[in-house]
Amino acid sequence: MENNNQTSTDFFLLGLFPPSEIGLFSFIFIVLIFLMALFGNMSMIIVILLDTHLHTPMYFLLSQLSLMDLNYISTIVPKMASNYLFGNKSISFIGCGVQSFFFITLAGAEGLLLACMAYDRYVAICFPLHYVIHMRKRVLVLMITGSWIMSSINSCAHNVYALHIPYCRSRTINHFFCDLPAMLTLACMDTWVYEYTVFVSTTLFLVLPFIGIACFYGRVLLTICRMHSTEGRKKAYSTCSTHLTVVTFYYAPFAYTYLRPRSLRTPTEDKILAIFYTILTPMLNPIIYSLRNKEVMGALRRVIQRICCSV
Repeated sequence: MENNNQTSTDFFLLGLFPPSEIGLFSFIFIVLIFLMALFGNMSMIIVILLDTHLHTPMYFLLSQLSLMDLNYISTIVPKMASNYLFGNKSISFIGCGVQSFFFITLAGAEGLLLACMAYDRYVAICFPLHYVIHMRKRVLVLMITGSWIMSSINSCAHNVYALHIPYCRSRTINHFFCDLPAMLTLACMDTWVYEYTVFVSTTLFLVLPFIGIACFYGRVLLTICRMHSTEGRKKAYSTCSTHLTVVTFYYAPFAYTYLRPRSLRTPTEDKILAIFYTILTPMLNPIIYSLRNKEVMGALRRVIQRICCSV
């Protein structure tokens, strides 16, 4: 393989699964999570699309989150699974760039979208009379397209830099997908400039949105405490706690991974943390939002009844 590494432009992904029974069990477990994520996110999108009761800004944003999660996990798991099944750990130079582009785009867009969802709840709870104005259709479209465009530009900048630097060492990436910081450990030039841009991007797409979310929900909690209606307070707590659970699962491992300097990171730790934001979070989001949301569960029952009646 070492000769291969030197003469080929392909990269080689060491992957996540060791060649043992534990590796086989882990592979089956990850595939089951992948299938659950596909089913859960597709179901969420279909239910929100078909049920008119859910045609509100909050659920429109939630459908976008499911769409991002669906693409997010599909960018990583199929290639990882095929590499394990066929024993071919190589990925082409272009393929690595494409995977990296979609990963960074979706990661950044989801970080911004979660902040938009927090703003939606902030306006709904703190300024209910102005909700229709602040969250009108034009604003929603700007939020969604802005998230996609900004994260796409950020992703292009990272990939243009990473794919145009010389790689003179082994092309074996100690990860289960084309993570740019892992790739740059193979570069034969000083990459401190890129490490700085990673820090800046993480700050812009994760830290600042998280600070915004914390401020929004701080104000929301104050408003909830002043509510006289017990039912309204309970519903507001349920909605906010659900969103905060999703935010914690996504932001915490992501920020911990990319805000640390390279000297404090290990490949094994990076891979374990990456499982959370690339595989577990896309599977957990639809479960968290459906099981803890009576409106979604009610809409799901109505859609199932409609399908059964039509058959």
